[in-house]
Amino acid sequence: MIPEILALAGQLPVRRLGYGTAQLTGPGYWGPRGEVRDAVAVLRRAVERGVTLIDTADNYGPSVAEELVAEALYPYPAGLVIATKGGVVRTGPDAWHIEGRPERLRAMCEASLRRLRLDTIDLYQLHRLDPDVPMAEQLGALDELRREGKIRHIGLDSVTAEQLEAARELTDIASVQNRYNLTDRASEPLLKLCEAHGIAFLPWFPLGNGSLTTDRAGTDRAAAHGVSADIATSHGVSPGQIALAWLLHRSPALCPTPGTGALAHLEENLDAVAVRLGAEDMSRLDALS
Repeated sequence: MIPEILALAGQLPVRRLGYGTAQLTGPGYWGPRGEVRDAVAVLRRAVERGVTLIDTADNYGPSVAEELVAEALYPYPAGLVIATKGGVVRTGPDAWHIEGRPERLRAMCEASLRRLRLDTIDLYQLHRLDPDVPMAEQLGALDELRREGKIRHIGLDSVTAEQLEAARELTDIASVQNRYNLTDRASEPLLKLCEAHGIAFLPWFPLGNGSLTTDRAGTDRAAAHGVSADIATSHGVSPGQIALAWLLHRSPALCPTPGTGALAHLEENLDAVAVRLGAEDMSRLDALS
């Protein structure tokens, strides 16, 4: 049996398939996507289906995703964990600028608290380490916010195993987010480190930004799709569900938060928790790396 629950920092239990909000924004993660009522419906349905981890960020939109989370879910039900991120400034579609100065991180966190209508953010993640600001200053700012009760736990996004080790010497780290999926396992050393230290790993692009859900002939993932499609057929599910089920089987530290703006796709993603992969399935999927 694969574990269905992961305890963030050993304290906050969440179901291992969460929901990410990036796809509620428009092209280039800029502005809204579609109607507010549609986004609200997706968020509420996710929680109705048992999702207990909502992963968002201040720069999705920017501000749009956090505001939608509050619009849809506030007052938040007991047991719902809200995670957000700061440390990146947006100036346009697909325009990202790292900003890790302590005063800016504080301002970002406090703005997220207002938008989310929270007194405390359960998991506040540094969206990117700023190479121009000492790590100790960046994490020190988050530690100060934690001591003030404005955040409960600290996470990191897009780091190396070496950076995680360095960060752990400065403060407690509850989670990391790196790109990791069926065909992209560059962060395998980081995953092993998370397993060793009880750190949650929230893989972004768990569906390869859509490439693991459909057959895209001519791409470098075509062969992988063929294998996952074959396994999917044997289980009566979709290739995307196989990609998510593989993550859940791969490591108890993995907690994917696939995003979508469509109710039908949300239902499909969440149904992946019921897929049980056998040893032969896992062997074939593991070999795709």
